Amino acid sequence: MRALEIAGALFALCLTRATASYAFYVGSALTESGNILIGGTGEEVSSHWLQIFPAADHPKDATITVGVTDEAVLPGHLITIPQVNHTYRYVSMEYTDYWGLPAPLTNGGLNEKGVAVRDVWAPNRQELIDMTPNPQTGINYANLARIVMERASSARHGVQIIGDLIQRYGYATYGGNTHLIADKDEGWVVWEFAGGKRLWAAERLRPDEVRVLYPGYIEDFPIDFQQRSDYMGSENLVTFAEEQGWWSGASGEPFNILNVYGLARDRKSPVGGAAGRVSQAAMEKATMDMFPVTEQDLMERVRDPRMSTDEAGYGQVVKLEKDTDPDLLRLWIAPTGSVAAPFIPWWLGVQSVPPEFGEHRYLSEGASSTFLNPDFQLQEASQFAGRLFKRVLYYMCSAPRLFHPVVHDMLVGFEDQSKRDIEWIENAGKILLSHGGRESLHSLLTHYSHSRANQALELGASIVNALDGYIKTTGRWRNPIDKQINVAADGETVSCLLPGDLDEPVIQASESQHPLMRAFQGGVRLFRGN
Repeated sequence: MRALEIAGALFALCLTRATASYAFYVGSALTESGNILIGGTGEEVSSHWLQIFPAADHPKDATITVGVTDEAVLPGHLITIPQVNHTYRYVSMEYTDYWGLPAPLTNGGLNEKGVAVRDVWAPNRQELIDMTPNPQTGINYANLARIVMERASSARHGVQIIGDLIQRYGYATYGGNTHLIADKDEGWVVWEFAGGKRLWAAERLRPDEVRVLYPGYIEDFPIDFQQRSDYMGSENLVTFAEEQGWWSGASGEPFNILNVYGLARDRKSPVGGAAGRVSQAAMEKATMDMFPVTEQDLMERVRDPRMSTDEAGYGQVVKLEKDTDPDLLRLWIAPTGSVAAPFIPWWLGVQSVPPEFGEHRYLSEGASSTFLNPDFQLQEASQFAGRLFKRVLYYMCSAPRLFHPVVHDMLVGFEDQSKRDIEWIENAGKILLSHGGRESLHSLLTHYSHSRANQALELGASIVNALDGYIKTTGRWRNPIDKQINVAADGETVSCLLPGDLDEPVIQASESQHPLMRAFQGGVRLFRGN
């Protein structure tokens, strides 16, 4: 079988059971604060860790390496492109592996200019997969996300950067991808296409719109987009479709990007194939029904157990506030799927990441085939937040109707305390800035985020210990029957949904008198300060 035929078969398998990122966009007209909200996660079988990248100046001849290798699902080779003279500070969740692309990878994050990026899979029609050069060259999806965070001063600028890079260097693909890019003023969806034809399209999202990308999509698109301020794309976007016979202006049909270039799907049908998946349309409606949407509301959407399963590597929510000092730009990040982990606030002014939230060997590419680099011995000796909260997930999902409501209550209670603290933290920060105390602001933000991260670890350990004891002392423990610890590519993964749960919008929070709550009372007192 030819390499592209193999790739096509693998890509079809990915469509039946996707491990990919998703993203939420909530326009400013729909939020309580009047600010744009975005959120989402990455779905890769990989370790995920938090990393802060400082602003940097680069020599005139500096380059960066981009693209894919011959190990990628659509093989290619790496190229180098020029680096800019100055790159911005940004925060992102990093990971090591997706379909053979070289590490480290990122789905995006937030930079000091208030530009937020989310990366989301977006499958293309098979003909585009088949015409992708072998080997291919160009810039891959994670490269694009990282370069936007390094260079973009606005969301629109980020879109222009992607378009310019694809035009100059090409796009190295695994089958099609989108990026959600937003700032305090606007949000955009950019769709990059397979095929080696340097095709891309971008649509500006409305302030009164909710867009859920899973997979990413753009629908009706004006053929005179080059004369419109709300659309961008490659010069050949329309003409190439006409040449291939995929669309004709004479037909009277709208130029629908999803139908023309995507693997067209009914958005009312579930996307992905894993148990419990929910349609984009349903998630968009559920978010709209929360109007006016708050940060906590979007956290609830991101941690919805229909989407936050074992495949979710982390959770992220960002409010893109206007007139905010760069150091006070804030992200909420859960260190693994947020159905089982609390969101912790991190600011751009935070100067370091606790070792427990940094890179570890757990689920890292190649970790099982090599011994530890001695330079990482203390880092690896520390507890890993991602692994700890995976344990919460596995215990909780063993009996979700019993355990999920109680754990959910504790996560929300922890976040409620963080939200109460944020007001005085940020007010104090503004006072420090008004007196020239930027270094003191950095110390304050770093101390608080580190403290809260450490308290999250204590919370996770309390939950794990309580669930472990409850399960074992009540005779609920069961040993595995299967001999294969990893599931097949189309197998079922750990989820907190049970048959029939899709009939419920979201599992409701527990009553305070739930019998299991007594097992957590010590932890509750600890984290609520009483």
